[in-house]
Amino acid sequence: KSTRRALILMQFGTHKTSTLQSIFRLFLAITTMLASTTKSLQLHIHWFRNADLRLHDNPALTKAIADLSRTSAASNKDAVLLPIYCFDPRFIGSNAKSEFGSLKCSARRAQFMRESVEDLRQNLKKRGSNLLVAQGKAEDVIGSLLQGIQSKQENMSVTVYCQTEVTSEELSVDKKVRDVLFKMQNKNNKFELESVWGSTLYLPQDLPFPGSYNGIPDVFTPFRNKVEKNADIRIPFTTPKSDVLSKLVPGQNILDAIESDMQSCSLSFMPTLEDMGYSVEEAEEAQTADPRGVMHFKGGETAALARVKDYIWDKDLLKTYFDTRNGMIGADYSTKFSPWLANGCVSPRYIATECKRYEDERIANKSTYWVVFELLWRDFFKFFAAKHGTKIFMIDGTSPQHKKKWGYDPKQFAAWKEGRTGYPLVDANMRELAATGFMSNRGRQNVCSFLTIDMNTDWRRGADYFESELLDYDVPSNWGNWVSGAGMTGGRLNRFNIVKQSKDYDCDGDYVRQWIPELWDVPTELIHTPWKMNKEQQKQYGCVLGVDYPKPIIEPFVPKPYKGKDGAKGGKGKGKGQQQRGRKENPRLGKGQRKDMKSLKEGSYRVVGEWTA
Repeated sequence: KSTRRALILMQFGTHKTSTLQSIFRLFLAITTMLASTTKSLQLHIHWFRNADLRLHDNPALTKAIADLSRTSAASNKDAVLLPIYCFDPRFIGSNAKSEFGSLKCSARRAQFMRESVEDLRQNLKKRGSNLLVAQGKAEDVIGSLLQGIQSKQENMSVTVYCQTEVTSEELSVDKKVRDVLFKMQNKNNKFELESVWGSTLYLPQDLPFPGSYNGIPDVFTPFRNKVEKNADIRIPFTTPKSDVLSKLVPGQNILDAIESDMQSCSLSFMPTLEDMGYSVEEAEEAQTADPRGVMHFKGGETAALARVKDYIWDKDLLKTYFDTRNGMIGADYSTKFSPWLANGCVSPRYIATECKRYEDERIANKSTYWVVFELLWRDFFKFFAAKHGTKIFMIDGTSPQHKKKWGYDPKQFAAWKEGRTGYPLVDANMRELAATGFMSNRGRQNVCSFLTIDMNTDWRRGADYFESELLDYDVPSNWGNWVSGAGMTGGRLNRFNIVKQSKDYDCDGDYVRQWIPELWDVPTELIHTPWKMNKEQQKQYGCVLGVDYPKPIIEPFVPKPYKGKDGAKGGKGKGKGQQQRGRKENPRLGKGQRKDMKSLKEGSYRVVGEWTA
């Protein structure tokens, strides 16, 4: 044992090494131990990706452990589970650029991911395992790992497990990993990649459509109705036990003895934001929370589960979610689960199970259902992306009959990004996004509608900017929402009246004032339409248009009057006075809201059964 430890220390030394050298040397040390036995090696690598950074309800990890335990017991092979994560420079860092030249991942989201990976490592260590972290392309990292082991271990079988992804860039990486594994295998060594579905409420095989997700409708409502009626949410997996994980890591004492001087791949390595190429200023900003933000988002499974517990159980907010969810100020108007969901720190099935338990133990109503309804939207967009492939990234979208001529004015687009459009609700939301990485759902719908419909700007520019900035960036949800919001999926085009939306969801102007201090002294009746101020009012309220705050970059939208069946103009439905008579005000509405969306109907869901791999 001491001889092997000395050998490892001599092999690694204290000098800095490159990523590939570090990986090779690390696993040369492991294989020195393994070479002393004549047993075959059964190695399962669990490759954590950017959307499954958790231990609970992780189908790929659960299957890797189950398959390894079963095979090892049947064949008397040495069983090793190696969890790894790669900070891939194609997705994270200053060199990861989109086709439009913007960062694919902001420093703020990179920091959230760092926190998530570090928390994952700590949770594995608590259970007797560990996480190998590398900075490099996944196929290079995995290939070098196996090269080191293969040089000493003649007979081995290797399976790389990962979560199934459905979008083009992730699938391209899958193919490269498979190619590496195929080239390295021989008659004594079998290498393969197995992806396992694990990021939705419902499984593809449980969808009630011919051809699974290939047969889903292209609009949400018929998808929702049929799924809720005919499919079940399966009970989530539990977190792997310590006594199981610890038995699958032979030579843990040797691995623990490896010093932390390995700069790019080890069991203690964690790249800084500067290592990823972000500037010192970007790193500092990413690590400093803006006090105006809705809350401080800390990455990781631990923080995710704490937020679920806090929102549902401690603060007892689930029962009023439907009424408050369209707010824009504070931590508790909505669940705020999305950053953790997007990075896989919490399972949607776990959240659905907690909602069901809450309904059983406390109360069941429209609000308790509506959180699961929102999760179903995530499912829809992932299945939609799987069905349509790269079309969700194309300018014409998924509906071939839509051939729209899109515009692009760099100055106007910059004004939209920077919150200088002259429309307070749009500007406040865009400033919040830039400062915090978060924006409410109501805000996202409005800024999308404004950019794509009012400004007629190429919708992909908006989706690309959101990809860079959002903490909760999720490929299918982001691009699916944008292509849909732009009207390029064949569904109904919803044009948002920005002024009306402002008055409905920020009726006192508190949200606008929070993010646009230039308008602080503007009275409520003008806060959402500052262009209506005359010159005297502009001086009186300390906001001169074109100087202190911009004039509208486009003409304000004026909706056409509704025409009744007889062709007469007038309001749709009852007049304002009639509408209010006999209607009780909803006391549960979130701060700043006056709009009560009663038209949306409650559905249902069932949490039953077990996962079958």
